[in-house]
Amino acid sequence: MEREIIEYINYVYIEKKLSNNTKEAYEKDLRFFNNYVNNKSVNKITSKDVTNFINYLSDSGKSDKTIARKIVSLRTFFDYLVMRKIISLNPCERIESPKLKKTLPKTLSVDEVNSLLDIKPKKPLDYRNKAMLELMYASGLRVSELINLDVNDVNLTDDYVRVFGKGKKERIVPFGEITEKILYSYINGYRNCLLKGHLTDKLFISSYGKGMTRQGFFKVLKNIAKEKGIKKEFSPHTLRHSFATHLLEYGADLRSISEMLGHENIKTTQIYTHLSNNKKRKDYDEYHPRNKKV
Repeated sequence: MEREIIEYINYVYIEKKLSNNTKEAYEKDLRFFNNYVNNKSVNKITSKDVTNFINYLSDSGKSDKTIARKIVSLRTFFDYLVMRKIISLNPCERIESPKLKKTLPKTLSVDEVNSLLDIKPKKPLDYRNKAMLELMYASGLRVSELINLDVNDVNLTDDYVRVFGKGKKERIVPFGEITEKILYSYINGYRNCLLKGHLTDKLFISSYGKGMTRQGFFKVLKNIAKEKGIKKEFSPHTLRHSFATHLLEYGADLRSISEMLGHENIKTTQIYTHLSNNKKRKDYDEYHPRNKKV
């Protein structure tokens, strides 16, 4: 099964143009399954093997979300083998994924975001940190999109950023004057100080003089949140959720938000309407004069 996994991973990465993160997730899931079945030939894998694997994951305490993701990885892998006529039937064909509870994404309030972004830069790293957070919230970028930006992807004349999202699809996302000013200061005054002799086109530079990593960005975000006294648990993706939710609450069109987020289907964006409705309910309960308890 090892050879087929390698061929499939190359296929999804080169031909399907999936992101490096998605490729790595597929590869990890498939190798985990391959170890479980002791490198069994793909022609001999049955639906019972898959069912036993799912039961093993469940007994090991894996979450429904993790199990569902691994089933997707297996199903798409075996679909590929059927397409290539390496096998005749997909052993995952009748395997049902666990039903996942729909959970609303976590967001920060406008006040919490303002507190997070209230950085008074003094050193080059301060300017970089403020520029990263301002751009992420201003444009709703994924963390992978943010750290993969090149300097030339930012247009400071017309205030937009060119992003290559999932499937290497390009989109143009605007940002505001505040973001433009901090980006201008960072790019023209402080970015070169961080390079330390290294050559890279990456927009955001780590303290080692190379492109910022996901782990590096998360560490920066965590430290700043701690400094600002924000105790709510959140991740880099929370800024993206906050971007969408706040735009919707202030009257932005759902389709425009969907395009800025790079969603292929507007249904993906509709989850933010639930967040907005929750906010409306909370505001109504708190402020409507006829809603006071007698």
